Amino acid sequence: MARLDRLGPAREVAQLGAVLGRQFPYALLRAVFPLGDDALRDALAALVEAEVLFVHGHDGDSGYLFKHALLRDAAYELLLKAKRQQLHGQIADTLRERFVEAAEAQPEILAHHYTEAGRHAEAIAFWRRAGARAMQRFANAEAIRHLCKALELLAATPDTPERSREEIDLQILLASPIIASRGYGAPEVATAYERARALSTALGDTRHEFTVLRGLER
Repeated sequence: MARLDRLGPAREVAQLGAVLGRQFPYALLRAVFPLGDDALRDALAALVEAEVLFVHGHDGDSGYLFKHALLRDAAYELLLKAKRQQLHGQIADTLRERFVEAAEAQPEILAHHYTEAGRHAEAIAFWRRAGARAMQRFANAEAIRHLCKALELLAATPDTPERSREEIDLQILLASPIIASRGYGAPEVATAYERARALSTALGDTRHEFTVLRGLER
């Protein structure tokens, strides 16, 4: 923190980079930086000279990496919580609007930023999308993590019929990568289907009745 304090205006760029992550592309940093190119490049040059950041790549495809994870963590922790949330939300919106291909390829990044921004409805949608995309790549462990994160956030939202219907969908979706990686006999499979059945019964929702019963009978 002392090293960062000595950087003057460049510290704000280090903090913005820290919200982006340990490693981040220049193009995204520029898109969310509120001042001009010259101010940003001067700040980045100061951070590289101070050995806070390393630069890699070339103009048009350059990026930056914090020299040490502790430097990134220190820069992040210097931000007030409200400011961190604002920046995370701004980054997620920028990715969604201006970096469409990257957002589609890595929805988990938007999910992370929306989660940290406290915008849980959007975060849940992108964790679900990330889980489905991971399943398409047969990355079952990754899919399970993403879908569990969606369920974790969903549990913290108000208990409404809409939430129950969304949880039914997520529980059924979650069962698939668990089956693929651990088999039908895994206790988590029965847990997911039982939860989906209980919610469906309470709501009178028959959309997934066949899928749930078939899953429980195996």
